[in-house]
Amino acid sequence: MGDLQDQQFLHSKLGTPWSDGTEGVTQCPILPGETFIYKFVVDRAGTYLYHGHYGMQRAAGLYGSIIVSLPEGVSEPFSYDYDHNIILSDWYHASTNEQAAGLSAIPFVFVGEPQSLLIYGRGKYNCSLSTASGIAAGVCNTTNPECSPYSLTVVPGKTYRLRIGSLTSLSALSFEIEGHDMTVVEADGNYVEPFAIRNLYIYSGETYSVLVKADQDSSRNYWATINVVARKPATPTGLAIFNYYPNHPQKQPPTVPTTGPLWNDTTSRLAQSLAFKARQGFINTPPVTSDRVIVLLNTQNKIDGHFKWSLNNLSLILPQTPYLIALRENLTDAFVQDPPPDGYDFANYDIHSVAKNVNATSSNRIYRLRFNSTVDVILQNANSMTVNNSETHPWHLHGHDFWVLGYGTGKYNLSRDWRKYNVVNPIMKNTAPLHPYGWTALRFRADNPGVWAFHCHVESHFYMGMGVVFEEGIEKGGELPSSIRGCGESEGHHRP
Repeated sequence: MGDLQDQQFLHSKLGTPWSDGTEGVTQCPILPGETFIYKFVVDRAGTYLYHGHYGMQRAAGLYGSIIVSLPEGVSEPFSYDYDHNIILSDWYHASTNEQAAGLSAIPFVFVGEPQSLLIYGRGKYNCSLSTASGIAAGVCNTTNPECSPYSLTVVPGKTYRLRIGSLTSLSALSFEIEGHDMTVVEADGNYVEPFAIRNLYIYSGETYSVLVKADQDSSRNYWATINVVARKPATPTGLAIFNYYPNHPQKQPPTVPTTGPLWNDTTSRLAQSLAFKARQGFINTPPVTSDRVIVLLNTQNKIDGHFKWSLNNLSLILPQTPYLIALRENLTDAFVQDPPPDGYDFANYDIHSVAKNVNATSSNRIYRLRFNSTVDVILQNANSMTVNNSETHPWHLHGHDFWVLGYGTGKYNLSRDWRKYNVVNPIMKNTAPLHPYGWTALRFRADNPGVWAFHCHVESHFYMGMGVVFEEGIEKGGELPSSIRGCGESEGHHRP
């Protein structure tokens, strides 16, 4: 199978849902040797990401960023001298096919922690382990210039906008620049009420813009680092050099690289999530109430001996015929028509313990939303199948931005926790974290005709079924292009 790219940005797919790039949801996979052209309207400035969306292709490096500039004559609500783009990622020596095979195997073989963390594609690895990892002799050569850390050159006294995006396949990260404060000004293409930080927590699928002033001792260079948080680290710190001109770009800083915050400090990560607010003058006020509330209990489960992730005890398995095609052509046997549940057993489920019955069910059922309705999604975290373990899940919604109404700890209370919502100036995003043993409340307008994936952005978790699908206004779209066909019941209508 070939490449699929997920343009996870803008409202660009409004009117062109087949340009979302999600295999099994909006189109068939692109086969080897084929060409597929995504066409969409770019309607908002900001920092966005794209990546492969077939199997676990993103973990193999099929990703990038797209920067959308403001229209001529329009300026940002903040000032800076220079603009830099930085992609953060993690890297495995095992191929994505090997990783996927392990996830599907009995006994289960998890992908484990990555071997390296990358800043702009460059990272480090303990070369003493190279023989055990099967790396060819001479490849692991620290004297090779290609193995040098990424270097970001700055002019003393100038202010820099760093557009930082994370496309890790597993790791949540903390990013910091030694000795420098950062001011957050943008999140997923939306302006943030500025606030200062020393380290930025960033989860897979998120983008941020931060302002950094080169105002420290210019006779030396400084470390820029990324460290794993939310999982016990087993990966070396990712390093880059914050290079003060005219020092040599690869001049090593005289200090030890920063190790970042404690990996299990959930409190500080939750506090930073709560700190994000929409910038004054750019607030898109959400509807005060919603038309529908969907609570999704995030659990780790087993199905016929296979390890899975589930929502309300259903683990997503995508159909052979993409939902968009099946719904538009009324192919009712392409997937199960019964709706999935809007909630779970709130009163009796203990989120702090391994479930008494961990078995779940595979499902390709979808949520049918009334067009233009306002929908609340409450993500509820729980214990995994490991005692005293609840993982962090970055949730990404295709085709929309959502208002992040709030975060909380413990079990969400339907009768009172809605009172904690920020409906005055909530930030809008397309990706938001679900913290351990906590909840995240999101609100969005079902105003983009099509079928949209909503899933955990951890590559292995989505592969193991951690996602749902929303349909809205399916009858309102234009004629489907033949280029998205060629699989399942659309096989007879394959693109030329």
